[in-house]
Amino acid sequence: MDRDIALAKVNEEKNLSHIKAWEENEKSKSMNKYNKIVAKINAWENARKASAEAKLKKKEEQLEEKRAAYVEKMKNQIAEVHKKAEERRAVAEAKRGEEFVLADEKGAKFRASGRVPKSFLCFGD
Repeated sequence: MDRDIALAKVNEEKNLSHIKAWEENEKSKSMNKYNKIVAKINAWENARKASAEAKLKKKEEQLEEKRAAYVEKMKNQIAEVHKKAEERRAVAEAKRGEEFVLADEKGAKFRASGRVPKSFLCFGD
């Protein structure tokens, strides 16, 4: 009877050992499956991030090109405005010079004739 109890106990321990091994095997399979899924998720995430970062970099480059072109356009516009202003100042200066020469000539005529200009008649007497 002791022998039967001992054999039963050995069989029970053997069964418990098999059950424990099976549990460990199932847990190991589950962990491997989980690790594969996580690896796929990480690969998917990294691919999407890389794609988004590439698009972002491309867009930033495009925006920088547009910005540079716009800055160049505005600098050209400023230069054009400055050029036109210089031309207008030159025209105004030339006109002022002509008016001074004309005033000098008319003044010389009035001095030569002794007449007073009509616009200054109120100061003539």
